[in-house]
Amino acid sequence: MSEDRSSNGHKSWLGKITQAFAHEPRNRQELLELLREAHENKLLDSEALSIVEGAIQVADLQVRDIMVPRSQMITIKSTQTPREFLPAIIDAAHSRYPVIGESLDDVMGILLAKDLLPLILHDASHSFNIKDLLRPATFVPESKRLNVLLREFRANRNHMAVVIDEYGGVAGLVTIEDVLEQIVGDIEDEHDVEEDSYIKPLPSGDFIVKALTPVEAFNDFFGAEFSDEEFDTVGGLVMSAFGYMPKRNETTEMGGFRFRVLNADSRRLHLLRLTPLQD
Repeated sequence: MSEDRSSNGHKSWLGKITQAFAHEPRNRQELLELLREAHENKLLDSEALSIVEGAIQVADLQVRDIMVPRSQMITIKSTQTPREFLPAIIDAAHSRYPVIGESLDDVMGILLAKDLLPLILHDASHSFNIKDLLRPATFVPESKRLNVLLREFRANRNHMAVVIDEYGGVAGLVTIEDVLEQIVGDIEDEHDVEEDSYIKPLPSGDFIVKALTPVEAFNDFFGAEFSDEEFDTVGGLVMSAFGYMPKRNETTEMGGFRFRVLNADSRRLHLLRLTPLQD
């Protein structure tokens, strides 16, 4: 009798294991659907679901998708004195700056703003040499996957990397904050200027658009003709096009644009990726 019970128990246990493996998601889409079902069943809250979706999405993005392009980089020339470069540092309020030599492609290293604090205590006009303060620069290709970059950032304790194009020239900058924003959504700080950051062009030709972008501002930027009579923001327009509260990675097309949801919670949209459609 005990052997039969043991045998039945063994079969039951094997059956459960087999059933569990039989229902494993076979691809990312099935995994996302499983996670969203867990959210609907109250096993995951909206924030946790959004973060997990963002972490999965990171593997599909490359550095070129999120980098600060070359034209928007704020750099310091190695020949500049503190009196010459400090106004730019104070104005930008970043924590790290690439230091360049003769051209933008000649990145000598990274300057941390905190390393300039000793200048407060003594006059550095005679002894200051910016090369003494430089940290080594990390270089990554445009094509590097964000999940790999994040792993390298953590392993090497780097916070910034210089992005190199296929010809070896500087294409832009990427920071660990840029990568984390793809997972948890926009990380606002006290220096962000809301009005100036509604729309961010990407090197790929797409745009990152905040859902709170006024329809009028969107129309001015893209030469679009969306009505602002019913909705004040782009997020309102996009939600209306869906007809329901969309989830991350869902897309809709309207007015010659494709909108993909990058970040949203159970109440409203936060961040969109816009792709202008070809005629």
